[in-house]
Amino acid sequence: MRFRHFLPVLFLFTAAAMLAQDRSSMSAQPNTVFVGADGKFESAPDTAQIQMNVAVQDSTSQAAYERAAKEVEQVRQVLRANGIDPKAATIGFFSVQPVFEWKPKQHVVGFRVSTDITLKVKDFSKIGPITQQLADANVSEGQTLNYILENIDEAKNHAVEDAYRRARNSAEALARASGRTLGDLSYASVDTFEAGPVIRPMPRAMAAVATAAPAPTEEFTPQNVTVTARVNALFSLK
Repeated sequence: MRFRHFLPVLFLFTAAAMLAQDRSSMSAQPNTVFVGADGKFESAPDTAQIQMNVAVQDSTSQAAYERAAKEVEQVRQVLRANGIDPKAATIGFFSVQPVFEWKPKQHVVGFRVSTDITLKVKDFSKIGPITQQLADANVSEGQTLNYILENIDEAKNHAVEDAYRRARNSAEALARASGRTLGDLSYASVDTFEAGPVIRPMPRAMAAVATAAPAPTEEFTPQNVTVTARVNALFSLK
């Protein structure tokens, strides 16, 4: 994810001149130094996201629809059994498509009904039971688990602070090397990025796992979410 923010600025030259120049030309302004630096901050995720795809095929659209309805109802039952209101889950799409065979000529041999369901869980202790029960019910073509950081603002602020500290250190080093003193910040731009989630696919074959075994996610620590920031800063030189 990418966000752009602009900090308040004190221009050493006119605003029109600033807007007319790109960043590379900023570094050439007299008595200024233009630097850029990357910073990052790692945070434990606060949300587990479980995605599942339900897809069934039958000879008629009505039969396929009824089978899909039964399988989705089992998903609702699993959620209720773990104290989760089914309304907390979201559906991304629902489709009914004919299935063709092409030999000896094109003709419809059945219908495929598919939908995907996404559930966000804050209580990580529920992940193991939910994923195992969904696998045992054999209602999903596949499950995907990833960990995300929804409350990301604080992490972004820390990443920006780290990037600015690195940028200022570089500017101070350049100023010292040239026998000058670093002055005030005149301009800065900030870009922040969140690393994409690591996808953990859990295929339908999980249903064959012995129920006595611990869930695949138990006793492990969720991977941290890394937020990075890029700060470009223009300082005056004394």
